[in-house]
Amino acid sequence: MTSAMLTDFLKSLGLLGAFLLLGVFIRANIKIFQKTFIPAGVIGGFLLLILGPQCINILPVPGEWFKIYSLLPGVLIVPVVAAVPLGLNIGSGKSTDSDILKNVIPLIGIGLGTSMFQFAVGYGTHVLFSGQDLYDVFGIELAIGFVGGHGTAGTLGNILSGLNLPYWQTSQGVATTTATFGIVGGILIGIGLINWAARHGHTALLKKPADIPEPLRIGYQKDMAKQNSIGRETTLSSSIDTVAFHAAIIFVACGLAYIVLAFTKKFKIPVLSSISVWAYAMIVMFIIWGIMRKLNLNYLVDDKVKSKISGSFTEYAVIAAIASLPIKAVAAYIIPILVMVIVGYIVTTGILFIFCKKYLKGYWFEQMIGTFGMSTGVFLTGVLLLRVCDPNLESPALANYSLSYTITSIIYFAMLNLFIMLPMSSGAGVTTMVATGLGVVILIATVVSSRVLFGKEFKGN
Repeated sequence: MTSAMLTDFLKSLGLLGAFLLLGVFIRANIKIFQKTFIPAGVIGGFLLLILGPQCINILPVPGEWFKIYSLLPGVLIVPVVAAVPLGLNIGSGKSTDSDILKNVIPLIGIGLGTSMFQFAVGYGTHVLFSGQDLYDVFGIELAIGFVGGHGTAGTLGNILSGLNLPYWQTSQGVATTTATFGIVGGILIGIGLINWAARHGHTALLKKPADIPEPLRIGYQKDMAKQNSIGRETTLSSSIDTVAFHAAIIFVACGLAYIVLAFTKKFKIPVLSSISVWAYAMIVMFIIWGIMRKLNLNYLVDDKVKSKISGSFTEYAVIAAIASLPIKAVAAYIIPILVMVIVGYIVTTGILFIFCKKYLKGYWFEQMIGTFGMSTGVFLTGVLLLRVCDPNLESPALANYSLSYTITSIIYFAMLNLFIMLPMSSGAGVTTMVATGLGVVILIATVVSSRVLFGKEFKGN
C-alpha cells in the first residue's frame, strides 16, 4: 500500500463525511424524514447511491471509491462487535422493584424467540420462491436487517466474503434493504402502536398520544444546557486522550482476533478455522475486560465513551453499505424481499405484543415497544419509541430493555454462524424448521420462566 492509496482512501472518507452532514441537514429540514425518523446516514447513503455510478452518475469521483465502500462495512463491523463486551456490567440496573427486574429474563427470551422466527420467515420465503434460483443464504437478511440493522449487514458481508462466496455483495445489499424497510416500517408501526395503546389505556405513563419533542425529530439539541455528555474522562490527555484509550483497547482486541484466526487457518483446525474474525474479536474482548475487572481497572472504561466510538464506526459502515448497494442485483429479488418483510412485520409485532402482554409484569407495553424497536431497527430505535411513551424515562423499562438487549445481542451474534452455514449444507427448508424449532423452544422457556418468577397465579396484564 502506498501513500497515494492511503490519501485516496482518506478522500473517499471525506465524501462519506460530506454526505453524512448532508443527511443531517436534510433530516433537520424535511418533515417526512423527521416523521419517519430516518437516520442521517441512511439519507446520505441513498443520496450518494443515486448520484453515484450505479444511478445517474454525476459525481466526479473515481468509481473505485464505491468498491471501497462495499468492503468498508465488513471491516468496520469488527471493531463494532469487538466493543460490545467492553464495559459490560450486568446487574447494574437502577430499578429497585424486584418484580420489574425479573422481567429481564422473559424479555430476553421474547427478544431471542422473535429473532428465531425472523430467521424462519426469511428462509421460509426462500422455500416459497425456490423456483427463482435464489442463492444459498437468501432469507437470512430479514433477521440481519431487522434485529441487526444496517451495521450488521456488514457482518454478513464479512462472513460471506471470508468464505469466498460470489454473492456476498448481493446478500449484503439485500440485508441493507431489509434494514431500511425495518427501521422505517418499525418506527411507523411503533408510533401507531403507541397511539393505539395510549387511547386504550395500555400505557402506564402516557394517557394520550404525545407530541414528539423537536430534538428527537430534527436530530439534535439546540439548547446547550440540555445537551448530554458523551461520558467520563477516564484518562487525562497529559498521558492519553480518553477516546484514544478506549479505541486502543478495541483495536487491540481486533488485532488479536486476526492473529487467532490466522493461527487456526495456518494449522487448519476444524471448526475454529471457519469462525469469523468478528466472533473472535468479541471473545478476545470478553477476556480483556475480564482481566481488567480482575485487576480492578474497570474505572478506566466508560460504557458511554465506548458506545460513541462503536457508534461512529457504525455510522460510516451504514452510509458505505447503502452507497454501494448493488441495485440491479437486489432488484432481481424485490418480490421475495417484499414478501418476507411484510410477513416479518406481522410475525414480529404479533409475538412481541402477545408474549409481552401475557408474560411480563408491570410496564409491559413500555418494555414491549423498546424491544419492538430493537427487533425492527437498532437499539436506539427502541430508545426512541420508549421515549415517546415514557418521555422522562420514569419507568424501569429502559434499564430492563438495555440489559436484555445486551444479553440478547451476544447470544444472537453467537448463533449467527449457524444460520449461515446450515442452509449451505442442509438447505433452506431444514434451516426454516431448525429456526422454527428454536423459536418455539425459546418461547416455551420464556413462559416457564415467567411462571417461575411471578407465580402460577399471574395471568398477564
